[in-house]
Formats: sequence, structure tokens, C-alpha cells
Amino acid sequence: MQTTQPTAQDIVRWKQLYAKYQPRLKPNRISGTELYAYLESRYPLLPREDARAKRVVIANILENDCFASALPSGTSPDPVCCTIARAGSGEALYRAQEEVFSDCDIFVGIDLVSGYFLVECSGLLWDELYAQRGLTETDLSNYYSVAEYISCLKRFNLLEQALVQ
Repeated sequence: MQTTQPTAQDIVRWKQLYAKYQPRLKPNRISGTELYAYLESRYPLLPREDARAKRVVIANILENDCFASALPSGTSPDPVCCTIARAGSGEALYRAQEEVFSDCDIFVGIDLVSGYFLVECSGLLWDELYAQRGLTETDLSNYYSVAEYISCLKRFNLLEQALVQ
């Protein structure tokens, strides 16, 4: 998860990763429903029926052309929101939290229609979901998206299985 202002060196590195790996990738993006099922299978979730939280997810999609264009024609976002429980496998996420987020609940919003997601207070979980969600054909033409995906795959030892042989 990119959390700092990119440097010229970052851009050079992203373009190198793109050149090396993009030809060996294929579109593999899963749906928002599948991404939520993955999250639910891995972590204890506390569903949030919070209209304000859902509006944030919807606004992030509709107010950003790159996310809005992923919505199928004639559809609207359908977000689900939850907090990761501080129990079971969720404890590991809280132990790995960046210091700036210590004592903050980990929030996740996933649009079931487009597959857009957001994670607050856990770079580790954001990276995991990005690796699991995969890339669209459009993503594969964007050097940053490919480089971020490769970095996330490497973090979870998933790179080899994602590459086309």
C-alpha cells in the first residue's frame, strides 16, 4: 500500500516491475462478492450497518473516474462494511498494525458490484486484499497497478502462482 509521496526512484522501480511482469500476467480480478467471501473466510468480522460508512465507499467510487468506470452500465455501488474483530486471526492484524494506527479498529468497505475496496488502519490487510482481488485488463495497462500488485503478491508468497507460464 503506497502511503507516501512517490519519488522519481519509485516510478523507475514501478516501471521496471511492469516491464518484467506485465507480459506474464492475465486479467484475474474477482468480484466484490468473492472478495468479501475471502475476507469473511479469513477473519472474524463485525458487520457495520452504518449508512455514513457506506456513503464513504459509494462516494470514493462515484467521485473517482477510474473506480466509477468499473461499475457495469446501469448499476450502482452496493457496499458492505465491517470491522475486523480483535479475536482469532484478527489479533494478528492488530499486532501488525502500523504504530500510527495502534488502538484503532480496522475498517473494511467492499463494493459488491465493482470490487472496489478500502481498508482503514491496516496496510497489511490492504495488501492482502489487493493481492487476492487481482487485476482487470485496464489495470494491466497501468504500470503502478501492476507494480503494486506484484509487491503485494511477493509479500504473501503468491507471485509464482499468479504468473502465466
